[in-house]
Amino acid sequence: ASERGIQLMTGLRKLQEEYSQIGDVRGKGLMIGTEFIVDGRPDKAKPLSKQIIHAAEERNLLLLSCGTYDNTIRWIPPLNVTSEQINEGLRIFEGALKEVIK
Repeated sequence: ASERGIQLMTGLRKLQEEYSQIGDVRGKGLMIGTEFIVDGRPDKAKPLSKQIIHAAEERNLLLLSCGTYDNTIRWIPPLNVTSEQINEGLRIFEGALKEVIK
């Protein structure tokens, strides 16, 4: 679980370098949050995070939102997730980001 958490966190941080709307990636083990911001503000990012969640769901990746402003996407894969499944999840998530953030 620790190794897969590092893999997921690393992949999400790489996406953060490409998408300025990802304000923070944080977590421990396999419980990771990807916080979104709009114009530097987390309180304006709820619609964006919801669009990304729906785009991911259309690609068969289920994610949850959380946080004070409902602007954080929570990753909680099972503890026995494989490296290939993490890669597939990151690929799907990137496709959702590309669709929504153009």
